[in-house]
Amino acid sequence: MSSTAVVTPKAPQPSQRQGMGTMLGNGGAGFRVWAPFAQSVSVVGTFNAWDEAAAPLAHEGNGYWSTDVDKVSVGDAYMFVIRHGDTVLRKKNPYASQVSHSAGVAVVHDPAFDWGGDDFVMPPWNELVIYELHTGTFNDVSPSGPGTLDSIIGKLKEIALLGVNAIELMPVVEFPTDVSWGYNPAQPFAVEQALGGPEALHKLVKAAHALGMAVILDVVYNHFGPDDLDLYRFDGWSNATNEDGIYFYDNPRRNTPWGPRPDYGRAEVRQFIRDNALFWLHKYHIDGLRLDSVCTIRNCCGNDNDPANDLADGWGLLRWINDEVRASQPWKIVIAEDMKQNPWITKDTGQGGAGFGAQWDPGFVHPVRRAVVALRDEDRDMEAVAEALRLRGLTDAMKRVIYTESHDEVANGHSRVPQEICPADPGGWFARKRSTLAAGLVFTAPGIPMLFQGQEMLAPGYFQDNVPLDWSLLHTYSGISTLYRDMIRLRRNWYNETRGLRGHHINVHHSNNTDKCIAFHRFENGGPGDDVVVVANFANRAYPSYTIGFPRPGLWRVRLNTDGYVYSPDFGNSFSYDTTTEDLPQDGMPYRANIGIGPYSLIILSQNNP
Repeated sequence: MSSTAVVTPKAPQPSQRQGMGTMLGNGGAGFRVWAPFAQSVSVVGTFNAWDEAAAPLAHEGNGYWSTDVDKVSVGDAYMFVIRHGDTVLRKKNPYASQVSHSAGVAVVHDPAFDWGGDDFVMPPWNELVIYELHTGTFNDVSPSGPGTLDSIIGKLKEIALLGVNAIELMPVVEFPTDVSWGYNPAQPFAVEQALGGPEALHKLVKAAHALGMAVILDVVYNHFGPDDLDLYRFDGWSNATNEDGIYFYDNPRRNTPWGPRPDYGRAEVRQFIRDNALFWLHKYHIDGLRLDSVCTIRNCCGNDNDPANDLADGWGLLRWINDEVRASQPWKIVIAEDMKQNPWITKDTGQGGAGFGAQWDPGFVHPVRRAVVALRDEDRDMEAVAEALRLRGLTDAMKRVIYTESHDEVANGHSRVPQEICPADPGGWFARKRSTLAAGLVFTAPGIPMLFQGQEMLAPGYFQDNVPLDWSLLHTYSGISTLYRDMIRLRRNWYNETRGLRGHHINVHHSNNTDKCIAFHRFENGGPGDDVVVVANFANRAYPSYTIGFPRPGLWRVRLNTDGYVYSPDFGNSFSYDTTTEDLPQDGMPYRANIGIGPYSLIILSQNNP
């Protein structure tokens, strides 16, 4: 008589590897996931023939599950199988850095990349000139899909020649379909496959660094989704007050205009978002982040002075992220799109602030755009422009990003500045003159200047994520591009004659609302080569002899005249001359001198270094 031994399945063992998601090593991989309401979790993939019984995860406690699996290779497809009651779910790894597509499977990705030769050093923030771009339209050379991260590389030299030393990418994380602005993240750690995937982002960053350009990345933490969102009811749990599951707030805090708001009060969700921010900076050598709609992370309604709707946990998360970045890589910049001109956004966390390095400044863009878009000269408000130039509550000029065009300002019911100036003729004289006048203020006011893709070649219309940038405009408006180059070079003190344009200080000492002229003194420490005087004429008439105050005696030389023939043959080439001061006070300054300036023009003057 014989007996058959009963084999008891071996209980799954937790992974010995550290980290979340997939941890490669020693011919296999560890898998770890947070699923607190799951009854069981397993991992299935090409490495185990998608057999649910082959690789069950062990429950580690506190809602975490993990195990180690042999013979897992880079490129393997996989999913988590999560059981909750009678519900069986297949979910992508929330930390997956590569997926087949937003509604597809996770892919094991090799985190290694050859950074050899990348000795890039981030420019000081007061020398940054940012160029915001959208990957899908910036250089779309594909007949069947959007532009890619690889295709950006083909045009990097063009923007480097402008003097730009930082590019800002609109979001590139995995999103539904192949065409999007990017502000609908479906898989927050994965680079969109239609844009080239993770390897392409690595290559772009290295290529930009080789040309002396930093890379700043837009990230979205005010909401996730709403479509193709595996985080939705991730482990099957939801209830009457929380319809979206463990990653999201209960009602009504979950509500945003774009998708469900993450639960910043849940430690695991906070960790997930913090990990994501550091992931881009460390894995991809990204040089800075721009956080979208910060106001809706700190307040349910995006308001200031609204304690009933404040999200203290969101505020705490922002402070944590900024402290982590400051502690590990303090030279990298984290920018807030808060749009409330709230000084606490950029105050240090030690002072009770959120700790951001800088924030977009709506107090600059809106008055300046109104001043140049207005049809009649008498409607241009010089005092509003003067207020836009001043810091308005900020003690550090480099804590604001200033611009006249961004992805938001050239869409959402708005158009490009030349288009709004002259809808019937966005390439005409008025559009060229007044749009470059506004750009001149961007590059001469205190703050970090930014331009949006195509601005330097007078791109018309409004931004659409399925309409490629027309690079032939660079030839059509080559003079305008040269003007942007010249302004950027002076902003960066290319010739060691305009150091004050990188400085923190401004004195708007002349504001003439009758003749529509404004003048301001820019400086850091003062003196020859540092003191800069900028004069802007918002009127459709030239002033051959216009008197303004100057801070120092002697000869002042014209470094830029935006009315020059070199920028367009139909510009007036008004005579803007070097000028010598008189020992007479003017505009609160100890000296005065005459200048010449053309219609809708800007001139920059400084003194030679001794």
